[in-house]
Amino acid sequence: MEVNAGAVSDLETIRSQFLQLLRTRRNAQLPLTVEPAKPVVKPLFQDVTPPTFSEAMESCPKANIGNLKELLKEENLYLHTEAGDQGKMPVLILSTKGNNQEKRPAVVFLHSTHKCKEWLRPLLEAYASRGYVAIGVDSRYHGERASSLTTYRDALVSSWKNGDTMPFIFDTVWDLIKLADYLTGRDDIDPTKIGITGESLGGMHAWFAAFADTRYAVAAPIIGVQGFRWAIDNDKWQARVDSIKAVFEEARTDLGKNEIDKEVVEKVWDRIAPGLASQFDAPNTVPAIAPRPLLIVNGAEDPRCPLEGLEIPKTRAYKAYGEAHSDKFKLVAEPGIGHQMTPLMVKEASDWFDQFLK
Repeated sequence: MEVNAGAVSDLETIRSQFLQLLRTRRNAQLPLTVEPAKPVVKPLFQDVTPPTFSEAMESCPKANIGNLKELLKEENLYLHTEAGDQGKMPVLILSTKGNNQEKRPAVVFLHSTHKCKEWLRPLLEAYASRGYVAIGVDSRYHGERASSLTTYRDALVSSWKNGDTMPFIFDTVWDLIKLADYLTGRDDIDPTKIGITGESLGGMHAWFAAFADTRYAVAAPIIGVQGFRWAIDNDKWQARVDSIKAVFEEARTDLGKNEIDKEVVEKVWDRIAPGLASQFDAPNTVPAIAPRPLLIVNGAEDPRCPLEGLEIPKTRAYKAYGEAHSDKFKLVAEPGIGHQMTPLMVKEASDWFDQFLK
């Protein structure tokens, strides 16, 4: 079954509306410029206890290369995506040195809340060893774009107060569109073979970037895709709200409420990420990625991304992909797993990119 022309038109309309929303809260436009940067010696993690090891991060399949460290080529740069401090996006790129001029597939990785691009290094190295150009970035108010342990939290509260930025998901998606501008112009990257993935907040970034920009040819968001409207309607919003609770507490106080309730949740989403729980929610944006390959990997018991909230997006996605592209959409729910990226998820994403980018 092929998708009818009307449905395709509707999806393009939603994409156009989303891009217009992103433009409404931009600082002054700048020409896309690249500035050299230095490796980060002491990455900033916005956790009281910085993470030290992740089994999942270390589990990504690597090519068996004895001298990989010597073969790795590392690039650090800043990409200016708009005026202002947050318009300066730090980028880390790993690839293997080689004399051939062939263009390679690329994969962009997005980190989770309070982490940074340096945390992704084991993944970047693993993909680079297998012939990819591997790219990590600091999302807004994270890593080099943060100055303290509360930078991201403070940005969310400021967005609620002032309504002038979209620090939850959408502003970073703007950066990822600009990143695609840069990557498609590189001599070493095949512009038709750029994939995108991420964990948790990074999974949401990957989902929305793939929806917004068709130059991301393959997507594999990990523990990020969820139904925001479904969660409100079915009283399953608590776990997601708890992950960035400060902004909801601020809103609760401003709205004169004794506790955070559905009305508070809805008003916060409408303010800091307009349309997230309505026209830009999963039922509309997940099918809009078709017919590009899309893998969604979640935990079956994830309270932040409840599987029940993905039933409608999943059904619509299967319809959008149709029989001709049925192999290009897959939803994997790992049994017994909550909001956690696992080695199985990392392997599923790795296999997905090998299948569709190699």
